[in-house]
Parts: sequence; C-alpha cells; structure tokens
Amino acid sequence: MFGGVSLHLCGARAAEVPTVGPFPPRDFNTYSPVARAVRIPNDQAPVIDGNLSDPAWANAEVIDEFYQVDPNAGELASQPTIARIIYDDENLYVGIYAYDSEPEQIVATVQARDANVDVDDGVRIYIDPELTRRNAYYFEMNALGARVDALIQNNNTFISTWNTIWEGRAQRQPNGFSVEMAIPFRDLSFDPSSPNWGLEIQRRVRRTGERIRWTNITPSAYYADVSRSGTLTGIENVNQGLGLDVQVFGKFVFRREWEDELIGREETNSLKFVMSGNAYYKITPGLTGTLTVNPDFSNSPLDIRQVNTTRFVLFQPETRDFFLQDAAAFEFGGRGYLRSDNIGRDNGRPFFSRNIGLANGRPVSIVTGGKVSGEYGNIGIGALTVLTDGTGTGTEKQVLSVGRVTAPVFAESKVGLIFTNGDPTGESKNSLAGADFQFLNSNLLPGKVAMGDFYYQRSFSDARGDDEVAGISVNYPNEPWGLNANFKHIGANYFPALGFVNRTGIRVYDGNFGRRDRNIGGFRFIDVSTTWNIITDLSNHLESRENIVSITVQNPVTDEFQARVHDFFEDVPAPFLIADKVPVPVGRYHWTNIAGFFRTSDSRPVSARMDVMCCSFYNGSYLRIETQIDYRPSRFLQLQPRYTYTFVDLPTGSVGIHLATLAAIVNFTPDMQLYNEIQFDNISQNFALAMRYRWEYRPGDELFVSIGQAAEVPGMIFRPQVTQAVVRVGNTFRF
Repeated sequence: MFGGVSLHLCGARAAEVPTVGPFPPRDFNTYSPVARAVRIPNDQAPVIDGNLSDPAWANAEVIDEFYQVDPNAGELASQPTIARIIYDDENLYVGIYAYDSEPEQIVATVQARDANVDVDDGVRIYIDPELTRRNAYYFEMNALGARVDALIQNNNTFISTWNTIWEGRAQRQPNGFSVEMAIPFRDLSFDPSSPNWGLEIQRRVRRTGERIRWTNITPSAYYADVSRSGTLTGIENVNQGLGLDVQVFGKFVFRREWEDELIGREETNSLKFVMSGNAYYKITPGLTGTLTVNPDFSNSPLDIRQVNTTRFVLFQPETRDFFLQDAAAFEFGGRGYLRSDNIGRDNGRPFFSRNIGLANGRPVSIVTGGKVSGEYGNIGIGALTVLTDGTGTGTEKQVLSVGRVTAPVFAESKVGLIFTNGDPTGESKNSLAGADFQFLNSNLLPGKVAMGDFYYQRSFSDARGDDEVAGISVNYPNEPWGLNANFKHIGANYFPALGFVNRTGIRVYDGNFGRRDRNIGGFRFIDVSTTWNIITDLSNHLESRENIVSITVQNPVTDEFQARVHDFFEDVPAPFLIADKVPVPVGRYHWTNIAGFFRTSDSRPVSARMDVMCCSFYNGSYLRIETQIDYRPSRFLQLQPRYTYTFVDLPTGSVGIHLATLAAIVNFTPDMQLYNEIQFDNISQNFALAMRYRWEYRPGDELFVSIGQAAEVPGMIFRPQVTQAVVRVGNTFRF
C-alpha cells in the first residue's frame, strides 16, 4: 500500500510514481524489519523476463519501506521501491520495481555480466541463509539486465569473481525499471530446518548519488555489511535436489612459440584437446564437497600489471574460479588481513591459494583437487587438498592441503582454527597452525558497530625453523568518528609455504582515525583523517614509517577531491634496485610528499580519475601520475584506458616508468561479451594481449573463445613470444 492506494506492479499509468508511507517512527539503532517469502506452486512460477505482471507476484508480501543512507540518512527514499519475494520447490524469486519520477534520467550504460554496474542505477540483494550476520550471497542487476554475483565474507571482503548459476532479466518501464531474479536453492548452502535467513535489499539512484536500503540505516555502514540485516522468513520444504552439479569442459588449445634467434629458440606449434571437469556435491544442505580434475583456468583475467618500486615482493590477488568458490570458508584473521593498497596487510597470510600452481615462480599443472566447504550445524568448515604436477626440473608431484574450522560465540562473533601442510616447491617440509577470534557487536552502543580480531599462527619448516605471527585489530566503523587500529608481529623465521609473506622479523602498527561530516558547506560530505603505518624490527628499532593527513570532499553529484600530505621514513639495511634500474644505497631516509586525487561521478558517460603525488623519494625527486578513464558511449561498448607514469631521479640514477592498459569491452547482450585487454610496461618491455569471448547461451552452459599474445617490445621492435588460442565448451548437469 502506498498512500492508502493499492498498486499493481506494472499497471501504473505512464510516469505515475506512487507516494510512499506514512510509516511508523523508527529507531534505526534497533530497527530490524522482517519479510516473509510466499510459496507458490511450481506451475505458477513467473517467466523471468523482467516484467512483473505474472499473476504469481500478486500473492507476494510487499516490501516497500526503504530509507536513504546517503545523502540524507533516515529520510524516506526519494524514489519508491517495491520488492517481492516468492519461491517454489526449486527457486527463490525476487521481483523489484524501481519507480522513478524522471525515468528518462535513469543511468543505464553497462550490460555485461559481472561488470562494474555501480556506475548505473541498480538494485541488489544480500542473502545470508545461515543467518551468520557476517557472510552472504550477493546478487545485483541494473536496468539493462546486467548481472553481478559475489560473496561477502566477514562484512568487509567482496569476492566479485565468484559466479553461480541463476537467471535475471530487467525491463525499462514508463515510470522506472523492473527486474526479476530466479536463484536456484541448489546454489545456496543452508540448513532447511532453519526458517530464518538474513536479507538486505539496496537500491542506487546514480544521478543524485542516493543510496537506499531496507535495513542498517546508517551512512557509515559499508555496502557489504550484513551485520544488521533484516530477516526473511517462510522458506521451508524446498528441493535442493540430490545436491550434485557436474561441470564438463572440453577445449582445443593451439599454441605457437615464436622463433627467437637472440636466445636460440626455434619456432614450435602444437594443437591439443583437453578435457576437464568439476563436481559439486552437497554432503549436507550446508556443506559442499568439490572435486576437480585437470582444472581449466583459461578464462582467468590477466594479472594486474605492476612495477615494483619497493624492496619487497608485491601481492597479486587470486583470480581462478576453483579457488574463489567458497573462499569465505578459508578466511582467517578478519580485518587483520583486509586488503589495503596503502597499508598492505596481506603480509603474513597463513593461506594464499595463488601459491597452489606455482613452484619457484614457475607455473605447474594441477592434476586434481578436492574441497569440502560450508557449514555443518553451526560449525564452519573449509578443507582443501590438491595434487600438483612437477615442474620438469626435478620437482615431483606435491600434495598441498589446508583445513579451516570456525564456531560461533557471543551471537555475532566466532572462533576458528587453521592448518596447512605442504611446500609447492617440494624443497622442504612445511606446515602451519593458527587460531583466531573475530568479535562483532552490531549494536555495542546505540546504532554503533564494533569489531575486533585476534589471531595467532605458527609455521613449521625443516629448512627455516619455526616461528610465529600474532596480531590484533580493532575497528569502530561509524560516523561522525571512525577508528581502525592494527598490530601485527611477524617472526624472523616465519615461513608459510602455502601463505604469503614478503617481510619478516617485524612489528607493524597501522590504522586510521577520522571524522566525516555530511551535508555541510554545499558538500555531500567532508572527511578529515589521519593514517599511520609504522614498522619496527623485533627490537623495536624503527625501519619504516608513513603518516598521512588527508581531507576529502564530495559534491552533491558525487564528484570527489582529496588532498593529502605523506611523511615517509625508511631505514634501508641493504641496497636494492628501484624497478630493477636505480640503486638505493644503505642509509636512513626521510621525505615528505604532497598528493591529490580527483574523480568525476561514475554516473557520467565519461568518467575519469587521477591521482598525483610528488615531489621527493629517498634522496631524490619523484613524480607519480595515475589516470583512468571509463567511457561508455552506448550499452554495447565500454572503453577503459589506464596509464601510470612514475619518474624517479636519485643521485644514483633515474628511471621513468610507463605502465599502460587498455580494455575494450563489447557487450552484445547481458549474456554475451567480448573482452579485449592490452597491457605494456617499459621496464619489462613485455606486451600482453587477451581477447576473451564468452556466451552463456543457457544458465550454466557456455561457449568460451580466447586469443592471447605475449611479446617483447624493445624500442620500436615487436618481438612475438607466444601466441595461444582456446575454444572451450562447458556444460553443467544438475541432479
């Protein structure tokens, strides 16, 4: 009911937008709405076409009480939204009608699967079937029917590369747009005897930057935070089938290694046919067993190209589907390992799946692997064992394993254990054991969230000895004041062969403290914050320090500007090379830089961002300019050039670093895409081209074609190295 008038979802007159409310006064510190999913017969399932006129939707309970969290937290949404949830034996159906008083102003420019649809108007839902208040399944759509699915873990990590099988369609309407989703119960891990699920619904009005939510009505809430989500009831007696999904892939691979007289390499050509497959079986409704044979990663994107200007190894995130599936089951340490480009807390991770498939930096094949992940009762379980092939240089096959268990305590918190065993290189015996406690209270003070993480782990190596990592993280992610503080101790001999470490024998103190004020001085918000990253050795001798003071402002249409001052200190114990070119001698260095960041609103057809820092580096000068443009001339085409220029001039030498990437995306339909990417940097002189065509012609079934080219480009010479073409067909069989 809106304004006392009953609505038919698609029956409103052109441009007619209903008036919402009135609703009772709400205390958003304790407000936790409840919605009921209504069961329908299987033969009344709606057609998933984006049109909500199917009779089944008329039986659903109406969810229409939505509030702004930005720009005016607690006020009713400026544009009405109706959500309805129904289900049958097989699927959960979600229908959302997003009314708009200016439908011609709806931003709808992207229609690719798993694209950044945050640039458009859109709607999203979060489903937490186990009512963990920490982890959730995420489904999002825009007005063009572009679909995004992801995993939320620990209320702060968003795994966008996770995919599952579901349907979704959208339609533009005279007074807004509407979407329909059909999410199979087989996609979700849950206990059918538990009637209550966590639920959150959000909407985005891009031209005004308005964020609308059903629950957790506070502007400080991270968009992936489900700690104060609402509750969905009524789902019972559904069919999860036998719980068996079998994926079968067959591909032809053509590979040419080009002749190179400089290194004495002769030209070779090969063509082979490769079969691979995955099987997923629900051991219990909430616990899934996975088996992979000869897993295929040909659809993985190119790694993010980086040029190292530090003395430590850089972190590259995981991109392979098999390891991303149920990745939340292996998450350890909470915010103590939250990815941050400025602070880099990845150092000391007990488990980093990217190490599986690499030995001494060389890729090795994965022969087979098994995984058990999910929940049994209230116990979270993640167990993985993989058999890898040798490198051809004497390394034999290796069995690599990791196990993780967690249990809830104090309602929203959890404790856990982790174990790893194996060394991908086969050169040592290596294992690790650890424990953590992740604290969460979503209403410690009225309307305020408090989080804390405590963890300890110890590695055991016959080559390097035994050592430990211990840490604590405290987070108060609220407004107007917010605080995040972390401490980590990493022993000198800590060596997790299946984890990630790039700096040992240190203690790290990092975090940030700031204040956000909204709707003042004509700005949407003004942030003032300070960030610190202090690293000492185990005798508390200062090795590195970075302090940042920043002010950030955002205008009403979400253009944003930030000014920063960075103060650095480095005590360099041994000489190293910047970008493998410029030496930095032993010594103590102190310098201060200024920086500025600017980005235009993503709602514009052409949006841009730039980050500039200058002017010092060690005992020399420095300039870094990072630029990125997102050009969407139509829903069928998207161009994303990126360029980073870094200039370092020290007494020992100088170097100019050019790193360029161009992505050209052709979106034929929401289920058919051609993604083209080119990368180059002048330090390695490596050129990479990837062209990937993907057509999901039926949910779970796809045709995939890729062409890749690797080359060296010294000066004006193009020297091809490897050309590879793949044609792959994949089918999913559900039982």
